[in-house]
Amino acid sequence: MIILIDYGVGNLYSVAKAVSFVGGDVKISNSIDDLKRAEKIILPGVGAFGDCMKNLEATGLIPTIKREVSNGKKILGICVGLQILFAGSEESPNVDGLKIFDGFVRKINVGDLKIPHMGWNAVKFGNSKLFAGMSGAPYFYFVHSYHAASDEKKIIAATTTYGEQVTAAIEFENIFATQFHPEKSGDVGLQVLKNFVEL
Repeated sequence: MIILIDYGVGNLYSVAKAVSFVGGDVKISNSIDDLKRAEKIILPGVGAFGDCMKNLEATGLIPTIKREVSNGKKILGICVGLQILFAGSEESPNVDGLKIFDGFVRKINVGDLKIPHMGWNAVKFGNSKLFAGMSGAPYFYFVHSYHAASDEKKIIAATTTYGEQVTAAIEFENIFATQFHPEKSGDVGLQVLKNFVEL
């Protein structure tokens, strides 16, 4: 069973439908017991970093999430669900993230381009479990103004370019996350979700 964490943010039903479509046994829940029983976890997120952390804190799930991930349970963060894996964000300077990774989320240096970054962008990836079975630089759908500007290059699984090089996905041991929305990214997004389901 895959638990899609319900903490009042994120495109829950679209994500659940997409995960189910690719063969995942998915349940939307904010139950600590469900998290403990789950084979995998999906952490969605939309809106502001601080609001997401406030809502997540209110559920009482944070200690369980951190413990389950520390024990090796696979997790997939989506959009702000990627960002809150880090220590903090320029968007909400006084709010701590989950601190699963060091480093901060920073505003994209877009130059003359519009912010938020909204739309389809080509993604470049290396040897990655999330992008297994893909080639070239497929296009995924993004909606964001900030990205994880990590100094830990080994965790960056994919990048895109929007004014600067932007982190598009991270992957390290049992932890996976995408800045783009796989549930809104057509067939390639479904492939990413399928790859996670089948890990």
